[in-house]
Amino acid sequence: MSKKKTPRIDPLSCPLPSGGVDSHAHLDGEEFDADRDAVIERAAAAGVSHIGNVFLDPLAFEERRHLFDAHPGVFFILGIHPCDGQRCTPEALDAVRAARAGEPRLRAVGEIGLDFHWDDCPRELQYEAFAAQLDLARELSLPVVIHCRDAEKECLMMLESRHFQEYPLLWHCFGGGPDLARRILRNGWHISIPGPVSYPANSALREAVALIPDDRLLLETDAPYLSPVPWRGTRNESAYTVFTVRHMAEARNADPERLWLTCGDNARRFFGID
Repeated sequence: MSKKKTPRIDPLSCPLPSGGVDSHAHLDGEEFDADRDAVIERAAAAGVSHIGNVFLDPLAFEERRHLFDAHPGVFFILGIHPCDGQRCTPEALDAVRAARAGEPRLRAVGEIGLDFHWDDCPRELQYEAFAAQLDLARELSLPVVIHCRDAEKECLMMLESRHFQEYPLLWHCFGGGPDLARRILRNGWHISIPGPVSYPANSALREAVALIPDDRLLLETDAPYLSPVPWRGTRNESAYTVFTVRHMAEARNADPERLWLTCGDNARRFFGID
């Protein structure tokens, strides 16, 4: 028996009020080269007022930030991904400093952290790159956006041992359960929820979403990855946050429009954007 297909719903058929924020996307990627402007315009029509575009290294930032010249609602996050820790050289760190000095749209250092799922970078280099970029974020007085995959214990230990409690820090693409959420929250940090909150098997994630305080909760796509139902398995885009937030609202027994604007306000406050 074949599986019943999920109807693909146009996000513009169920827009939310302007003020939502996709706090983490990779719209500079080649996946969007054919229709990037249309994707950003579609997001705005769905109610997304700002998008945080994450550049994974300084070279990508220099080569591709111009792609957003016509879109002032896109702000920038720049860091060296843990899988590319070998690229975290003194020259690369200087390039981030220069970017901070010359680009007011750069609002955070990220995504940085630890990733033990892949073997792209030795763990010792990941630790060194993570530490160097945490120091850099403090030096530049910028918030931190964390990438952590299969390394929660190690990542938390490193952040806590370096006294990042109460520092402006966002745990990107949260996929854990209530215990991990409570540990993050005890440290005074924020949590960003992606599309997999809509997947039927992720009941522990929905339990975690239910306990996050209103003022610590953000929303993201991680586009082009992790599309929510009803677009699971396709390229993700910022307009699809209108589906993600409805699943978040259901888990919290909350009004979707109110939660949408609350998450947007939290993102604007966290990143210091208008």
